[in-house]
Amino acid sequence: MEKGASFQYGEDHLTAGLAISLARGETRGVVSERSWQKIKESHEVVQKIVDKGNPVYGINTGFGPLCTTSISREETQILQKNILQSHSVGVGEPIDIELAKLMLVLKIHSLSKGYSGISERTLKRLIWHLEEEAIPLVPSQGSVGASGDLAPLSHLFLPLLGLGKVDYKGELITGAELFKRTAKTPLELGPKEGLALINGTQFIAAHAVKVLDIFYNCLTHADIIGAMMIEGLQGSIKPFYNELHSLRPFKGTQHVARRVKSLLEGSEIMEDHIDCERVQDPYSLRCIPQVHGASRNTWLHLKELLEVELNSVTDNPVIIDKDLTISGGNFHGQPLAMVLDYACLAASELGNISDRRVYLALEGNSPGIPKLLMKETGINSGYMILQYTSAALASENKVLCFPASADSIPTSLGQEDHVSMGSISGRKALQVIENVEKILAIELLTAAQAFEFRKPLRSGAILEMVHKEVRKKVPFASKDRVFADDIEEGIQLLKERTIISVVKAISNKKGYSLKTPFSKEFEVY
Repeated sequence: MEKGASFQYGEDHLTAGLAISLARGETRGVVSERSWQKIKESHEVVQKIVDKGNPVYGINTGFGPLCTTSISREETQILQKNILQSHSVGVGEPIDIELAKLMLVLKIHSLSKGYSGISERTLKRLIWHLEEEAIPLVPSQGSVGASGDLAPLSHLFLPLLGLGKVDYKGELITGAELFKRTAKTPLELGPKEGLALINGTQFIAAHAVKVLDIFYNCLTHADIIGAMMIEGLQGSIKPFYNELHSLRPFKGTQHVARRVKSLLEGSEIMEDHIDCERVQDPYSLRCIPQVHGASRNTWLHLKELLEVELNSVTDNPVIIDKDLTISGGNFHGQPLAMVLDYACLAASELGNISDRRVYLALEGNSPGIPKLLMKETGINSGYMILQYTSAALASENKVLCFPASADSIPTSLGQEDHVSMGSISGRKALQVIENVEKILAIELLTAAQAFEFRKPLRSGAILEMVHKEVRKKVPFASKDRVFADDIEEGIQLLKERTIISVVKAISNKKGYSLKTPFSKEFEVY
């Protein structure tokens, strides 16, 4: 999307990158006249169903096991208010505010497609919450991922009634206090509106968006840091030759091999040991294309499935047209639950091999590299204990890899007898990938330390500049210090994506022949 352009909810194709941009206010979201018309027509169909009295789930019937209980026309508004209150049963720490913003973005986009029977007034209020930074607090626990994310979505929309809590421009206040400050009044939800709001997969999908984004960050850094570690430990460039990977042409593997080989080209360090006697490197160096590449393939799979979900209608029932309303299962979180569990495993493996490279760097078996990456040890422990932290994080990730989607506990008196547990898949995957960021930060510090011992030999232009960026934040360590401070600086470097920006800037420089530009396929757009 061009800079400064508006995103049209309900019509434009939503991606993870655009969802994040909308949540951060970097892109403006609007609803087109065409979408407003579809929303109006869908809402009118619901009104006609109520007028005729024909039983349609959730419009003039109870919910879940109460689907055979008829609700009178007069009670339909009470029913929609009650569903938000009764389903607000979330527990645990609130999710990050950006995740709640993403939930709003995804729900607005889905409702704007005009298949949910929502009113124009209600949808405008959701957009107001997002634009005015009045973001509801959503507990992290309580969803089983079918009928969608009932509990978290109920909390997300409690403030429409003046209930719940909101983060209003950085201050935590009640829904009632928000009305006082903004002169807003509680919405009277019409038929089906409460159900349309809380049926859907926006909690799972919001987590998937964050996972995709941070996973991309980790994958991109892992290649760069891995290349720097190869330089520091004088690894071989041959395992990255295309001649090898054309014989086993997995997309992710080939991409990683090309990128790492490009990062190592023009290196004096590589030239210095081109005829050395070492036959082959340990797997954590030699198999970077295969391991990082497998995780990249998983990332691509998550990206593909997530984009389908982001542009889908996931509530229930769905208003197809004036003659057809379908009570189905588009709210079921299984499509995302399973791929998030897969991504969780793939992210964990990225951290696992990174920890192995950290350990390898400490052994002192590479020519010119002192044990524990410090010349004067004994009185100094060097980088020994940093690997304790990476080991602890890698182990924690392995525990979190058990697939949540393998479980199902019947709910709603058996009406919902198979659920996805996708909300747990999303939360676990996000926790794992945030741990991987920390592991990679530790590898970045150890790789930069090893890199230093190769002086006066120089690497290629990109890795030299990456090393320079690290040294702006973390100096070379000749003796022990509080390494927690260094680790925190490393984590911030990864989070702020400074190194990626540096690599992109050099790659795009006129006359520089980086053979592997940043492929759009492997970017978050």
